[in-house]
Amino acid sequence: MGCGSGPVNPVNIEVPAGARMVFCVKFQKQMQGLDEVPFEGHPLGQKIYENVSKEAWKMWVEHMKMIMNEYRLNLGTQEAQEFLLKQMDDYFFGEGAALPPDFVPPKTKG
Repeated sequence: MGCGSGPVNPVNIEVPAGARMVFCVKFQKQMQGLDEVPFEGHPLGQKIYENVSKEAWKMWVEHMKMIMNEYRLNLGTQEAQEFLLKQMDDYFFGEGAALPPDFVPPKTKG
């Protein structure tokens, strides 16, 4: 499946015995999977559950916060929900979610 013989876990997080494992599309290796299906009943939720690790999901949540803030999304609207689902699909299974046109990353502390 994956190349190399490095650790299964890219960030050295302990995986509990018997944890559900998936081949993560983001990291391209076997990793601990999500505990439950996000957006249960939606086909994308099931696809994510089967192909996305907990670590990749955490990365998405942070990215999603930025998208919601930059685009000022109102998730009470169908359009905003569809936009976010499209971004999520692109993030995991496409070319990656696009950054907003005028987005300037925050300066790193240091």
